[in-house]
Amino acid sequence: MVPSTQLIHLKRFFQSEAGALVCWVISSILFAAAISPWVYQAGKAIAEMAAVADLNGFLEWLGASCERARFGRYFSRSLILAAVGLLPVLLWRLKRIRLQTGTTPDQTCNYSARSALLQLGLGCAIAGSFLLATGMIAGMLGAYLPLAVPAELGTVMLKILLLAILVSLLEEWFFRGLLLGLWLKFAKPPVACVGASLLFAWVHFLEPSSASVLTGASSTLAGFKLVGEILRQFGHLRFLVTDFMPLFFIGLILAWARVRTRSLWLPIGLHAGWILALKGFTLTHLEVMNHPLQPWILGSSLRSGLLPLAGLVVTAGACHLALRRVERAGLLVSHASR
Repeated sequence: MVPSTQLIHLKRFFQSEAGALVCWVISSILFAAAISPWVYQAGKAIAEMAAVADLNGFLEWLGASCERARFGRYFSRSLILAAVGLLPVLLWRLKRIRLQTGTTPDQTCNYSARSALLQLGLGCAIAGSFLLATGMIAGMLGAYLPLAVPAELGTVMLKILLLAILVSLLEEWFFRGLLLGLWLKFAKPPVACVGASLLFAWVHFLEPSSASVLTGASSTLAGFKLVGEILRQFGHLRFLVTDFMPLFFIGLILAWARVRTRSLWLPIGLHAGWILALKGFTLTHLEVMNHPLQPWILGSSLRSGLLPLAGLVVTAGACHLALRRVERAGLLVSHASR
């Protein structure tokens, strides 16, 4: 029996780099769903041991963290373990595909140290300042109340800075470096940016609020039930508009920055700036519950709602204008493309 055209296209897709990436994502989710109940039970066992035994500081902290964590957090950590564990298989598969097809990695600009630092600082300043401006507008409208600045704010911000650096480096390497780089091989930049941004936004909702009411967290199928809860929330219009769309637009801005500069320096700076501003604002402001702006105009954080989405649109415009001015001034100097 001759295979249909659709089956032939599907076979070719899964034999491509994009197909290998999709298989890796799906396999990671399924693997995480299978192991998350066991990880959950192990975490609760550590919490019980820390409660009755005299352990060192690190184990005491780990036990307290395991005690507070809900099943959704265990699932997200299981997903990280699964993705990292299956990453060598993905890289091996990509290497074989490239040898068979003769493709080469996406070309990037090798910027000078000065230009790279300029892009980092520019992205961090623009993203952070406009997100803080969004927060100030929300505060003026009464959605947030200022808090007294805690004495240890400097120490906490240092930890947040380290977190921002680590998260921005890892996520930009994967989403805009590996994923978008692969997508650019078989699709035009607009299509590649949209596809990578959709996956970026979806991955950030792997721990829905419904995870807190998930029953039977120790059961074998608990992880698969959670995956069902994750998929179910995409059927709600408000979730798509106020929660999913802002993250999708963030992904688009970061993808555009990667394509526009042919490097990861500007996306890393933008990502770090958003994290610093969001965490800093959360530390110094208290959300007003049941405010009239909620949930459509402003959601549960500065990355949710139509107001943050409007702020992201302004951020994208400001980033474009600033980058164009910097380029005209000849401040972005790159070495030969590799």
